[in-house]
Amino acid sequence: MVAARQQQRRRRRWGVLVLLAAYVGYLGLGAVVLQALERPAEVQAAHNLLQQHWELLGNHTCLQGPALQRLIKGIIQAYKSGITLQGNTTSLGKWDYSGSFFFSISAITTIGYGNLSPSTAVGRIFSIVFALFGIPLNLVLLNEIGHLMLLGVQHCASRLEEVFHWQNKASFLMKTCALVTGLLLFLLLPPLLFSDKEGWSYEEGFYYSFITLSTIGFGDYVIGMNPDRTYPSWYKNVISLWILFGMAWLALVIKFCINILESSSYFSVLSESCPPAALLPSPSPPAQSCHPQSDIPSFTGDASELLASHTYLQSHKFLLGSWLTKNFRNK
Repeated sequence: MVAARQQQRRRRRWGVLVLLAAYVGYLGLGAVVLQALERPAEVQAAHNLLQQHWELLGNHTCLQGPALQRLIKGIIQAYKSGITLQGNTTSLGKWDYSGSFFFSISAITTIGYGNLSPSTAVGRIFSIVFALFGIPLNLVLLNEIGHLMLLGVQHCASRLEEVFHWQNKASFLMKTCALVTGLLLFLLLPPLLFSDKEGWSYEEGFYYSFITLSTIGFGDYVIGMNPDRTYPSWYKNVISLWILFGMAWLALVIKFCINILESSSYFSVLSESCPPAALLPSPSPPAQSCHPQSDIPSFTGDASELLASHTYLQSHKFLLGSWLTKNFRNK
């Protein structure tokens, strides 16, 4: 028995090392590809900026280099604060109610575009407190939405089984329909709206959709920030709902991808040697496992798969939210 446990621990350690090597290798591959794709464009942009800078100074000899630099820095700082020039006036709007509401949802969903941030000390302190309670609340709501989604799929699958007697095909058919419907509603159709309201290409809209729903939030594309466009009052509110339900759907898709990875031969051997630590606390006393000191809790039941995958994405951002979610549901 002792020898078997030691063998399991050794296998587990080697498995983690292999997984870590694959992880670092994957990051390295991404870095090489991105450097090859983006570095030339960066060099060209820097060259164009310097060329325009010297052309401006050459064509307007009354301008001085330091004064121009101060003006450029002032423009950049004003743009970061949400202020743009329109003729002889300035345009405000990033911190109106709809803009503030959109900032709030980007904060508690941990998207964090980075294009807008509080400029006052009181605003920064409030943002910390707001996110501290808002992120767990967001996880609770996503769990409930995912629970309803799964119940809907299971109900439709059971109805198909009753009507057509498809015992094996019903579940697969409904999951496929849910995947395709979500793909249309959350990734394929929204870029058309963004093309109309923002003037983006379809590729840019699709890129923004995935970067937003996956909570990556680079911030290079953000809706409602073009001072040359007029946006309807409902626009940001509808996008906020799209983000909420889209994150829940994408979490289900990511859970499906995780299941594919875990069903591979390597992960199967790894899970047999020692099951991975769970994500939320189980209502019954846990059995002896290979993770006695783990603080990561465990899921029970298919209805919680959504939050499992969403927490997988965000556990490094806010693990407390997952724990609060399970305790909320147990009550």
